[in-house]
Amino acid sequence: MTSLSPCSGWLLVAALAMMTPALPSQGASLTLDEALQLAERNAPSLSGQTAKLDAAKNAAVPAGELPDPKLALGLQNVPIEGEDRWSLDRDFMTMQMVGLMQEVPNRDKRKARVETARASIDRAAAEAEAERLRVRREVALAWIAAYTGQRKLARFDDFFHENRLLAEAVRARLAGGRGLPQDAVEPRQEAARLEGQQDELALQVTQARAALKRWIGEDAALPLAGDFPQWPVDEARYLHALHRHPELAAYEPMTREAEAQVREAEAEKKADWSWEVDYQRRGREFGDMMTVQLSFDLPVFAGSRQDPKIAARRAQVNQLEAEREALLREHAQQLETDLADYQRLGRALNRSRATQVPLAEEKVRLSLAGYRAGNTELASVIAARRELVQARLDEIDLQGLQALAAARLYFTYGEGRP
Repeated sequence: MTSLSPCSGWLLVAALAMMTPALPSQGASLTLDEALQLAERNAPSLSGQTAKLDAAKNAAVPAGELPDPKLALGLQNVPIEGEDRWSLDRDFMTMQMVGLMQEVPNRDKRKARVETARASIDRAAAEAEAERLRVRREVALAWIAAYTGQRKLARFDDFFHENRLLAEAVRARLAGGRGLPQDAVEPRQEAARLEGQQDELALQVTQARAALKRWIGEDAALPLAGDFPQWPVDEARYLHALHRHPELAAYEPMTREAEAQVREAEAEKKADWSWEVDYQRRGREFGDMMTVQLSFDLPVFAGSRQDPKIAARRAQVNQLEAEREALLREHAQQLETDLADYQRLGRALNRSRATQVPLAEEKVRLSLAGYRAGNTELASVIAARRELVQARLDEIDLQGLQALAAARLYFTYGEGRP
């Protein structure tokens, strides 16, 4: 048997220690905060936005630089007739030329390109932040939906237990010579109905976990721990922060980008220029030569070239401003709707807890007491129990719906905004 050296033993222990956090511990669970953290590490769309931001930063580096210089090589005045045809050194006019040429866009154009690049970086950063908040919102919605289903499924142990107690009461009544023979079938039918309802809920939980898995990976299969999240819903604060909605935040750098493009189009009315230096080598008996020249653009047809481009860029600015205003109004409408829905759900949940569930429980007790006393038919007991089961499930549903409404409000209008 090969023995481990002390050094290799320590390395093994260190490796196991590093691996331990990555392995799910026995009885591991998943809270909402843990799901949000996993999503920020694992969501592919966030990695894509990070890459987009890096691309914008790298693209900004050469934005204001001059174009690459050009190297020119050539032959000038080579004779093609006579005794000296195709000779490179017999005719005094024949030259071998090497030159360097540099184009120089005008200063305003280069400045506008820099402003465009900076605005593109800010736009990518705003879009990355909007995507981060969107991912967190979607994770919270999926977690809450799965948790709601998990809580509802957990109640079925009580429902089946209560149904078994009812079956025992039916058998006791039949043993005492009271009731109808078909009463013995009713609890079994009710158990089958509960099983069908349980299967439907299990499917809903599976679908919600699949949505959660999209964002966080395999950890979505873990049991969910904690309680329904409680986010503060501040109507005044949300209305005040409406213009900083994540989807609206990108419009400010988008507008600056479009305005910089307007200035770049306007700068095309100013001449760009270039310089060129050429060295010309001639035959040995002739002296070498050098040429220096400057070139200038002549934007003399602005009405058919530069002006239409400027008008197009200005129209893009107007388009962005109109789109932003339309989106702002849309979100204002949605915010009012979401706030009203949240308040409605709060009132419905209070009614469920204070009235509907207690009354359903009382109705079950009274109908069951009447059945035992022989004053009520079993069908009434079954109907009362179904109402109670539904009332208890509805209460959990309302908790989940209220948490979903709060999540949409918080992650859309609250988180990360003062």
